[in-house]
Amino acid sequence: MAAAGRTGRAVRSFIAAAARTTLDLLLPPHCLTCDAPVDAPGRFCPDCFRQAGFITEPCCARCGVPFSHVGQGGRDQLCPACTAHKPPWDRARGALRYDVQSRRIVLPFKHGDRTEYATALAPLMARAGAALLREAEVIVPVPLHRSRLIARRYNQAALLAWALARLSGVPAVPDALQRTRATMSLSDLGAAARAEVVKNVFAIRPGRVGRIAGRRVLLVDDVMTSGATCGACTRVLLQAGASSVDVLVAARVPDPRLQ
Repeated sequence: MAAAGRTGRAVRSFIAAAARTTLDLLLPPHCLTCDAPVDAPGRFCPDCFRQAGFITEPCCARCGVPFSHVGQGGRDQLCPACTAHKPPWDRARGALRYDVQSRRIVLPFKHGDRTEYATALAPLMARAGAALLREAEVIVPVPLHRSRLIARRYNQAALLAWALARLSGVPAVPDALQRTRATMSLSDLGAAARAEVVKNVFAIRPGRVGRIAGRRVLLVDDVMTSGATCGACTRVLLQAGASSVDVLVAARVPDPRLQ
């Protein structure tokens, strides 16, 4: 019986590998951000890799916004925004600077049905947030309102959460949070206005409180700008009994004051 099971798995693996090879022959994989051929799907070509704005140290210890030089954050390694108003989460990290290059991935992923980009972005996020993932006990995505979910047909943050769960083994609870009402777009608003728009918008689903209480939560989203949305979600998670909340995003908007 065991031998038959191993044989079956081997056959399925062979078929899957053959299917991937056939697909690559018919549709050769291309770079995430251009048409250059690459060895495997979900990779950058060498030129685009050099242009990718990966966020590494130094960055704000609290919100993960990139610094332009060592020592910019002072002794506490905090950006001006976090120094003035400490965010409710413990740590936030982003994989990429939100710039011209990363927008060529994030915008098609978010608005253009390129859902396969989740599996390409997740390893970059896992690398940037390795310390956060090691301590996380559950992964929770920022939710969409039902009306936007119906229009878009998927929640990009939930796709990232699932992909990170597969990579890390940390369980994802994609429906732990809900938006209680639809909100306007935040893209043209400042930090204070963003915070006001998302105030009291999020809630824990009653049936998911037990998955959150007493656990270290990793909150996942595609892009962080001012942190208003992640901050609102974090407060709800902490009120539901989460022992701590960290944040991991695919792209982080730089603070122009730090450039």
